[in-house]
Amino acid sequence: MTRVAVEPALLRWARERAELDVAQLSKRFPKLLEWESRTVQPTLKQLEEFARATHAPVGYLFLPEPPVENIPIPDFRTVDNAHIAHPSPDLLETIYICEQRQEWYRDFARAAGDAALPFAGSFTVQTAIGTAAATIRSVLQFDAERRRTLPTWSEALREFIAQADELGILVMCSGIVGSNTHRKLDPQEFRGFALADPLAPVIFINGADTRSAQMFTLAHELAHVWLGQSALSDVDARYVPDQAVERWCNSVAAELLVPIDTLRQEYRDSEDLAAETNRLARRFKVSTLVILRRIHDVGGLTREELWEAYDAELARLRALPSGAGGNFYLTLPARVSKRFARALVSSTLEGQTLYRDALRMLGFSKMRTFDELGRTLGVTL
Repeated sequence: MTRVAVEPALLRWARERAELDVAQLSKRFPKLLEWESRTVQPTLKQLEEFARATHAPVGYLFLPEPPVENIPIPDFRTVDNAHIAHPSPDLLETIYICEQRQEWYRDFARAAGDAALPFAGSFTVQTAIGTAAATIRSVLQFDAERRRTLPTWSEALREFIAQADELGILVMCSGIVGSNTHRKLDPQEFRGFALADPLAPVIFINGADTRSAQMFTLAHELAHVWLGQSALSDVDARYVPDQAVERWCNSVAAELLVPIDTLRQEYRDSEDLAAETNRLARRFKVSTLVILRRIHDVGGLTREELWEAYDAELARLRALPSGAGGNFYLTLPARVSKRFARALVSSTLEGQTLYRDALRMLGFSKMRTFDELGRTLGVTL
């Protein structure tokens, strides 16, 4: 039986990186403490199982010391105004997966002779908020009155995503890492990010968040696409971010979803705050948290009143049960981007992309699943 010499610091790094303690891992690896004290060395098979359990690349465990993992895009997230130093394996892998899909689609679009998207990178942070929001709304054909007629947030979000997809933006919305239903993403760690590109801009939305919150995330990341700047974003509607880019994107997102002039006409300051917040959230199909912020923007709440109401509403939302996953073949295109999925299936059926690579990027292994996805998308030989 071959034993592997591994630095104890690497074992501790993998365990802490995955936010797992010794007690949790010792159930699967009874000799973990002995490994970490060098009393006993693990076998290669045990080390591979340990890597899978901690979601760590097994090759990292052969390094002389723990690696420093940096998020590959600008990270604007904060908690209590402090930068978040250590990304989870779930977040890192999600970004890497999206980067791989973006690289493939960029090559696909380039081979097809597609032109650069005219709106990508067309704004700067000096662009007036109202002008930026109005332009995005016009290009997307994102009509607040149309949203008013939609019965649910889910339908409003679906239409919002479809409008972005029609423009050439790859919108991926998922609450899990790849296709692993046991690895759920944490919306308190991140809500979304944008990978800017003139041919293949990607927006990822944390699908574990509420549908109404996802509307604001999508609007915020669209602002990043128009700026042409990638970012892992802090999209808390309550804060005024320190970074000029995030401050601008938050303001554009709020104005895109809830135009301030329309809100002034709609807002009834004599009504109960909770009832009015819920009414306006249904009217604009956005989170009640966004509505509270906009009520503050029109002078309906002081800064202190906003924070108090926001904290209470956030606690209420977090206590609500999450929604069901739905039909796999209907939700998969939303998880990987319908535009991306259609292009990948077409390219594979035409022999331009290997089935092996297509299955890897889609996150499943069975050909039957691939064929069914193609039928769902209307892409068949």
